[in-house]
Amino acid sequence: MPDSSPVSQEAVRTALDTVLDPEIRRPITELGMVEAVGIDGGTVTVNVLLTIAGCPMRSAITRDVTAAVSAVPGVERVEVELGVMSEDQREELKRRLRGGGAERENPFAREGCRTSVLAVASGKGGVGKSSVTVNLAAALASRGLAVGVLDADVYGFSVPRMLGVVDPPTQVDGSLVPPVAHDVKVISIGMFVPGNKPVVWRGPMLHRALEQFVTDVLWGDLDVLLLDLPPGTGDIAISTAKLLPHAELLVVTTPQTAAAEVAERAGSIAVQTRQRIAGVVENMSWLPLPDGSRVEVFGSGGGRTVADSLSEVTGAGVELLGQVPLDTRLREGGDGGTPVVVSAPDSPAGAELHRIAEVLIRRRSSLVGRPLGLQPVERL
Repeated sequence: MPDSSPVSQEAVRTALDTVLDPEIRRPITELGMVEAVGIDGGTVTVNVLLTIAGCPMRSAITRDVTAAVSAVPGVERVEVELGVMSEDQREELKRRLRGGGAERENPFAREGCRTSVLAVASGKGGVGKSSVTVNLAAALASRGLAVGVLDADVYGFSVPRMLGVVDPPTQVDGSLVPPVAHDVKVISIGMFVPGNKPVVWRGPMLHRALEQFVTDVLWGDLDVLLLDLPPGTGDIAISTAKLLPHAELLVVTTPQTAAAEVAERAGSIAVQTRQRIAGVVENMSWLPLPDGSRVEVFGSGGGRTVADSLSEVTGAGVELLGQVPLDTRLREGGDGGTPVVVSAPDSPAGAELHRIAEVLIRRRSSLVGRPLGLQPVERL
């Protein structure tokens, strides 16, 4: 029997607060998308403003609004009327998504920026740098942090596949709203390249691409931004230091001596760019066997060697944050678009990556090296 009590505006608005925009992943009420709510007995009419005409998510928004409002006591029928934001309304939306920042501003270079920027680097390819990046991002997001991943490996982009991203960014008047996967905002040059075509660019174009990903993407208020850097110490590594002056390097290596030596060179760039090193992650550390024993397929000690060497070169203590074992589920997760920290969090690799994420969270909570906004008081 239908509830005969009158339907209140407050109850409907509260229900609409639970409806997330499918692409931006924030409540439609917070984004200014609910233009009006009309109530006539048990019939509720909701006027929703889409960001652009022909929005591909119009059906999903209609469905979610209908489901949320239908659950309000007394509602018998829901009508959703779709409109399109005006230019001024889109400008206001962009301002909100930028966290109130100025147009085309680099939000991560602002004084007092509270976003921890981690540039994940390696000396050579094939050490699992991208796997570490996406899994740490998903692990941090699972702990309630606002996380973004910038796939800066322009030539060897792989982050969209590893996070299962299939939709391109949404364009709002020249700005880009990054798609979200596993509660992580993602941007990559791979989203703009048709098929599997290679990117053939030189230094200036690489710098401009990275600059646009920093300034033109509506990241919002992030707690952590991870960059998946290309291997080595080339143009992107130098541009990262310039565009993201507060970024810290997270160096990934394997236990193998040859890989460790190259990783040391990648980490040593911090001396020239005056960046801090967040730590070292050793990947493919060993293969756990069913009987509990381990096989050190690529040797041992590479991560510790890199951490000790970088401590000596930089004059600061560089920590070996963790050792991630070989695990077929880690590879399967990367191929299937579901990180192992989500699909198998208790697996050897998943558990260790979650532990490393906890270490990074503790480091982020530290006040070391952060401006406190205090002014010295002059003594009389």
